[in-house]
Amino acid sequence: MLDTYARHTVQPVIEKGASFLRSAGLSANTVSWAAMLLGVGSGILFVAGFPIAAVSVLWLSGYLDAVDGTMARMTKPSKWGNILDITFDRIVEGTAIIALLIVHPHDYLPIALNLAAILVTITSFLVTGNVITNSGGKGFHYNPGIMERTEAFLFFSLMMLLPSLLQELAWLFFALLLFTIFKHLRDVYVWLQKYDVDSI
Repeated sequence: MLDTYARHTVQPVIEKGASFLRSAGLSANTVSWAAMLLGVGSGILFVAGFPIAAVSVLWLSGYLDAVDGTMARMTKPSKWGNILDITFDRIVEGTAIIALLIVHPHDYLPIALNLAAILVTITSFLVTGNVITNSGGKGFHYNPGIMERTEAFLFFSLMMLLPSLLQELAWLFFALLLFTIFKHLRDVYVWLQKYDVDSI
């Protein structure tokens, strides 16, 4: 939700980063790799016992993930770049969940359910984007949800920094992911009813 409706407030900072990295000779795909590696590094830092550093690196990874898309749109977005971006996002999210599982094995149930719900959420997001006609600037239709990447990072950060509240946060995260799945499926169903009735 924040990615969709609050992006304009931070976009100037993202554009400055994109311009700086372009002037340094980096490509959007190179920045995507850096964002992914930093995200994996965040999980390693958390397992090693450095939660504050892990959260800081996680948000740097998220910033670069936003910058790479802006860099691509400054030049010429590529399908390969879209593939890398989506794949690397899941690697970072999976790393965060696995790190939480390693550090907090007794809270495995809600954390594991978070991982399962993220898989279904991104599946519903991608199939929705594949079906609904794209009218935006991304490589496919971007269907907003209650839980997007910024919200996921907020929950990861809180779970890393507030272990005493981890179970409650994980269950709330799970519930919001389920709501997002429902929204994606409802949105694509309504679109099909309106524009492609034969598909229902």
